[in-house]
Amino acid sequence: MRPTERRKVVVFGPSTEALSGVSTHVRMLLGSDLAREFELLHFQVGSEGRTESAARRLARFVLSPLELALLLARSGAPLVHLNASLDPKGYWRDLVYSIVARLLGRRVLNQIHGGPLPQQFFRARTLRWILRRFLVSSEVVTVLSSAELAAYRGFDPRIRVHHVPHAVDPCGLADQARAHGASGPLELAYVGRIVRAKGLFEAIEALAELLREGRRFRLRIAGDGPDRESLAAAVRAAGLEGRVRLVGSVFGARKHRLLLGSDVFVFPSYSEGLPYALLEAMAAGCVPVATPVGAIPDVMAEGVHGLFVPPKDSAALARALASLDDDRARLAHIGHAARRRILEHYTVTRLAEDFGALYRACLA
Repeated sequence: MRPTERRKVVVFGPSTEALSGVSTHVRMLLGSDLAREFELLHFQVGSEGRTESAARRLARFVLSPLELALLLARSGAPLVHLNASLDPKGYWRDLVYSIVARLLGRRVLNQIHGGPLPQQFFRARTLRWILRRFLVSSEVVTVLSSAELAAYRGFDPRIRVHHVPHAVDPCGLADQARAHGASGPLELAYVGRIVRAKGLFEAIEALAELLREGRRFRLRIAGDGPDRESLAAAVRAAGLEGRVRLVGSVFGARKHRLLLGSDVFVFPSYSEGLPYALLEAMAAGCVPVATPVGAIPDVMAEGVHGLFVPPKDSAALARALASLDDDRARLAHIGHAARRRILEHYTVTRLAEDFGALYRACLA
């Protein structure tokens, strides 16, 4: 290999234009310093929300492994980077890709983006054996949280598992001046899909309680999803039309302005991996009030970088918001700590360094 030649790595993922966490992750890898050391070849997978007939889905499932084999043969890339999750459809697809790569003598880095723990994924012994082989045969498996790290090690100690959390580009967020108002309405924000499992209906119940207490606040909900109309109806029923706005999906500078202009990021989700919106909010100095699910407890310390509330507990959420409203100095202090937390541990620079070290280990 010539000194200037970069080793090739095939990175799996949806279109970088798609609206998903994995798309964001792939886009960041392709634009990071990792792409200076390695030639990253994007292999596009997934339907990305396209409406397809059963025949089209079957054709895509059958043909894409052949397309992968051709790409590996033409490029000579010795390593593939799967961006997988333990959901049934994605798991079987990625298992086939892993088999194709292994048959062609390629090494596999298997990045798991959330989903059930491996102990919970299959009950049938044969299916659990296949899952174990899928994980053990990978040169590296990465997970998002310390809880997942312990679970995968417990599932099979032969799995070479590493903890590599998500990251964000802090530019436009952490480098911008901001201030939390000492008085005035408490500015609240949510960014993400509008689905019941994000805890948004409990958030409306909590705000209805704050309204009864005579508190002043504004909540802007950015995003879209199947429960948007039901949520709008809940807002009207609670008498919160003037205080809660559904502003649609926001991106880029508009999302940055939303987070930089908000005091609190409301995120009472029932389950998560490691949400990018939470990391971006913290980078903006927006204090998260979130549930301790998925990798979120790795990112936040209670009372230091944000506040925790139990899932599906609107009364606890109302109390947490009221406590921040009553102590704006504490609110500002937590916001500064949240921003420092992201800059120290959750930047794209760190992500590229982590995967660079793992790529080099796989290729050694």
